[in-house]
Amino acid sequence: MGTTQDDGTVAARDRAVARARFWEQLTHWMFVVPAAVYLLLFFGYPIVKNIVMSFQQYTTTTFYTGAAPFVGLRNYAEILSSDLFSQALLTTALFTAGSILGQFVLGLAFALFFQHRFPLGGVLRSLLLLPWLLPLVVSGTTWKWMLDPDTGVVNDALRHLHLSSSGIPWLTGTSQALVSVILVNIWVGIPFNTTILYGALQDIPPHLYEAARLDGAGPVTSFRHVTWPLLRPVVSVVLVLGVVYTVKVLDIILVVTGGGPANATETIATQSYELSFQQFEFGRGAAMSNVLILISLAFALVHLRANRRARNV
Repeated sequence: MGTTQDDGTVAARDRAVARARFWEQLTHWMFVVPAAVYLLLFFGYPIVKNIVMSFQQYTTTTFYTGAAPFVGLRNYAEILSSDLFSQALLTTALFTAGSILGQFVLGLAFALFFQHRFPLGGVLRSLLLLPWLLPLVVSGTTWKWMLDPDTGVVNDALRHLHLSSSGIPWLTGTSQALVSVILVNIWVGIPFNTTILYGALQDIPPHLYEAARLDGAGPVTSFRHVTWPLLRPVVSVVLVLGVVYTVKVLDIILVVTGGGPANATETIATQSYELSFQQFEFGRGAAMSNVLILISLAFALVHLRANRRARNV
């Protein structure tokens, strides 16, 4: 009889454990499923739809007739063979490289500066976040007014300082316009770089700097042998996220220059927007946006793989 009771107790315990495990797994799925459904609906479906659309002749008439015949790779062939695409690709590369370089260098400089404690340091760090908090349309409109060749405060200041008698055509010159949108995008991106890099600097143990000073290392040597090696993983993340974000910047360019003058600030992102929402060639616009996605993914994969190899050396 004792054996039977023991067997019943063990069986009851096993059932209780099985029920507890079932409810635990059910609880896990209750958290996972809503997130998975959200990702599929708001990320997965638009991506799949965009890919399918890029192989179709999808225009405004499609909304009335429902007909969107497949055209294969014709949309890709048309956009890749156009002269405007090669110019937009070069402009995108210059815009991204200039923005990332300026944002990272200035962000790192501010992060190192704010490491030193001084009165109102917290207030200044808070004010530095303003470009990041403002809507991009507001930032772009403000900078467009400031850079206006005739009435902008920037040229007005240059004239008062006798640095330029006639002013600089920030928005009307084909070479100056690209510099202008790069400067605006740098201004917008500095807070992100500063915040991430400043947080990473706070995680570096202070005793490493003390040991470096005892060995006679100056600020430059300490940065080279202590700060930079420990900062490299975060730097990689900042650069990858910065590139992925910058190659698809649309708001600033549309507001400040509109892609002009003479397509001098036309990027792949603005070209995709114009094809889809100005020329209503949704198939070609989708193909252009897919090219942009592939460029972003290629850069991210190459950079992350190179960084992984560097850590393994």
